[in-house]
Amino acid sequence: MLLLYLFLSPAFWGVLAQSRGPELKIPVPLKQAREKVSKDTTGYEERPYFLLIDQSEQALKDDKYEEAALRLVEAMAVEPNNPLNPAVMSNLGMIYFYNGQDSLALVTLDKVVERLPGLVAGHENRARVLTAMGRDDEAYKEYERVIEIDSVNTNARFYHGMMALYTGDVGTARADFDVINTVVPSTRVNYLAQGTLNSMTGNPVDGAYYFRKLIEVDPSVEYYASLAGCYLAANNLGDAAETLTKAFEKYPDDPELYYYRAWLKRDRYELDEAHRDAKRAIELGANPQRVAALFHK
Repeated sequence: MLLLYLFLSPAFWGVLAQSRGPELKIPVPLKQAREKVSKDTTGYEERPYFLLIDQSEQALKDDKYEEAALRLVEAMAVEPNNPLNPAVMSNLGMIYFYNGQDSLALVTLDKVVERLPGLVAGHENRARVLTAMGRDDEAYKEYERVIEIDSVNTNARFYHGMMALYTGDVGTARADFDVINTVVPSTRVNYLAQGTLNSMTGNPVDGAYYFRKLIEVDPSVEYYASLAGCYLAANNLGDAAETLTKAFEKYPDDPELYYYRAWLKRDRYELDEAHRDAKRAIELGANPQRVAALFHK
C-alpha cells in the first residue's frame, strides 16, 4: 500500500517531475568568468554581454519570462563566439520551460548538448524537461549521461535512482542512493531517497526513521502520509495514530491522510469509522479502487 501512495500521489510525482518554479542559477563557468572580468577590467558594468545577462536575471525574478529570454538571446547575438554561450543557452532553455514552452525548451537544450556535450547543466536541464513531458526513458538516459560526467552529482543520482526504483531496478536505485548517502547524508534529498527505498523494499521500520528525519526539515503532507504508511506496514498502530493526528492538525482535508486513517481504523477493528474515512478520502480525490482494496484483503 505504501508503494502505491508514493508513486500514485500527485505530490510525489511533483517531486519527481520537478517544479516549474524558477530556480535558475548562474552556471559556475559563467559566474567565474564574470568575476574574472570584473577584476581584470574597469569596463565590466558597461560590457553589453554581461549587462544583458544581469537584466535577464532581474526579469526572471519579476516573473517576466519573455523579457528574460529575449535578453539572453540578445546577449548571445552581441558576442556570438563567446565560449560561455552554451551555458547561457542552457539557461534560456529553462526560461522557456518555466514559461510553459516545453517544445521550444527541448529544442534549445538539444542544441546545448550538441554544442557542448560535457556541460552537466545542459543534460540536467534536458532531463528535467523530458520528465515533465512524460518522456521518462529519454530523461533516464540523460541522467545517466550526467552521472557519466559527474559521478557524485546527487541531483542526477536522486532522479535516476527514483526512476530505476519505479521500474523495479532496485539494485540501480540502491547504488544511486548509496552515493547520495555518502556525499550528502544529512539532507532532505537523502532522507527522501532512503525513506522511499526502505519503504518499497520491505523495510518499513528503517523507512520510518528517514521519513521522521525528513519531516523535521520539510513537514509536507506527503511525508507525513508516507511516515504513517511505514508505521502501518510495520503494525506500529500507536505511532501511526500519533503521526496522523499531527498531520490532520496541519492538513485537515488531505485525501491521503484519510486513506491512511481508514487503514488504521480497519486494523483497530473500528470498521464503521474506517469506512467513513474511506468515503471521505474518495470525496477528496483518492483513487476509489485503491481505497476499496483496504477492505478486500
